Amino acid sequence: MKDNSRQLIVVLGPTASGKTQVAANLATRFGTEVISADSRQFYRELNIGVARPPASVLQQVTHHFIASHTIHKPLNAAQYAEEAHALLITLFTRHHKVVVCGGSGLYIKALLEGFDDIPEIPHHIRKEIQEEYHNKGLTWLQQELAVHDAEAWLHIDRNNPRRLMRALEVKRYTGKSIRHFQQGKKKNLPWQVNLPLQVNLPWQVKKIALDWPRDVLYHRINQRVLDMVNNGLFGEAERLYPHRHLSPLQTVGYEEIFAFMDGLISRERAIELIQRNTRRYAKRQLTWFRKDAEIHWVHPDSPERIFEIAGA
Repeated sequence: MKDNSRQLIVVLGPTASGKTQVAANLATRFGTEVISADSRQFYRELNIGVARPPASVLQQVTHHFIASHTIHKPLNAAQYAEEAHALLITLFTRHHKVVVCGGSGLYIKALLEGFDDIPEIPHHIRKEIQEEYHNKGLTWLQQELAVHDAEAWLHIDRNNPRRLMRALEVKRYTGKSIRHFQQGKKKNLPWQVNLPLQVNLPWQVKKIALDWPRDVLYHRINQRVLDMVNNGLFGEAERLYPHRHLSPLQTVGYEEIFAFMDGLISRERAIELIQRNTRRYAKRQLTWFRKDAEIHWVHPDSPERIFEIAGA
């Protein structure tokens, strides 16, 4: 039974679409707080390269899961769902509405629907695969998964090293494809197990996505990359270079600069690749979200429509 008096407003969409400010405006209107569902903004060591919300936005409303964790202990979707649900139970005791904001589809799905019951992987197996990827590259990682887990290979994002490593570590540890666990039953969410508070859950969910014309979105992405560079992205990546083997750094915006630091490409080429790979990432995000019929797609220049959908 849903509690109609409590509502989770999920602001999602591709990178550089303006989700952060929209979510902050909604939270301000409703006098509530924001939970980030951006899997790269969790880490306190990452700032410019993950487009962390500016100080003005963080001062506007209270945000959670921003610079809250360390790259040395990566937060996967299952862990995020557990922590975020525990927080939601608390927030709904003092707010009737809570805002979630992010573009990490897997993390949003885990938060809203539960997560796959995959056994915890020993640290030494995860570290071993990360080091192999660091030394042998993406092509090796793709071939390794294709050979050892053909089922996962057919369904996975083949250019996402984090997903590839996750599938490979599950296969190595359990002997089963990650697809075996993904098609099985979900773990119970905290409110499904033992609710300590007198609140009827689950809550209502409203999903709002920002819908830019593709050419405008790509222009925004290209410009934001240039802004990041001007704000010190190369310096940030240089400070993080000793930790480049960690999974949170095996992502767009850092990998390209690490390649530049290794002398493999020029600075100009690194910037071009960050722009290109960010556009490709945005395209994958849109493909993921377009499959969800519950999402209300709204042009960012229609703030009143956004507030109307959210119930303002």
